[in-house]
Amino acid sequence: MSDLKKDAEALHKAASALAKVDDHTRKPLHDFKAASHDLSAFGVLGSLMSAKDDIQDGMDTIAGLTKNLHKEWEVEAKFLGDVSDAFDVLDILLNTAARAKKG
Repeated sequence: MSDLKKDAEALHKAASALAKVDDHTRKPLHDFKAASHDLSAFGVLGSLMSAKDDIQDGMDTIAGLTKNLHKEWEVEAKFLGDVSDAFDVLDILLNTAARAKKG
């Protein structure tokens, strides 16, 4: 029964960490998106090869995918928290049943 408690604690810790990912990536993602609109380092060569637009589109796509990952991680963090809570309740119920059985 203590395994359930350990599993619940581990799931809760994972859920908390996963929920905080957005806090750690918000500024880097903003900086990345801003950089996708300032590709002056490519100069004339980039403009001649249409690389600037392709790179900008690629960076915008990556930023969008990252936002979608944040949403998915948020849902997964909530799920892990719910499973952790369920394990806590199950552990309590099993302990209560074991005590009742012992009489």
